[in-house]
Amino acid sequence: MFVGDLDKVVSLLLSLSGRLARVENALNSLEDGRTLTEKRKLLMRQHDDAKELKENLDRRERLVFAIMEAHLDTENLDDYRHFVKMKSALIIEQRKLDDKIKLGEEQLKCLTESLPPEQRSRNVRLLQSQKNIFII
Repeated sequence: MFVGDLDKVVSLLLSLSGRLARVENALNSLEDGRTLTEKRKLLMRQHDDAKELKENLDRRERLVFAIMEAHLDTENLDDYRHFVKMKSALIIEQRKLDDKIKLGEEQLKCLTESLPPEQRSRNVRLLQSQKNIFII
């Protein structure tokens, strides 16, 4: 249960941080600031709530660790500690990779759209066939 909650809270924090950054970037570049300002305030409140959830989860982690310490030998306890630490690190790394993939796809779309129409359809088919190779 603790590990599942850890997954959810870390993912929530990462998601809200990313969304907040995108809204702040949009605020800097758009005139429709009022709507984005409201969105930013909401995301900031949600981010603060998520940080509070993380603090509560950290307290639970200490309690769970104390219980585990009473029942596990040193090697298994170290394995448990490593598992929890790596789980969070891997979630963060996965999010970074997902963001890089999304950015690459957006850049590719912009580049493709900037091509003349006759080259665009040929290159789109080529890129789609290459993308399918990577998916397999």
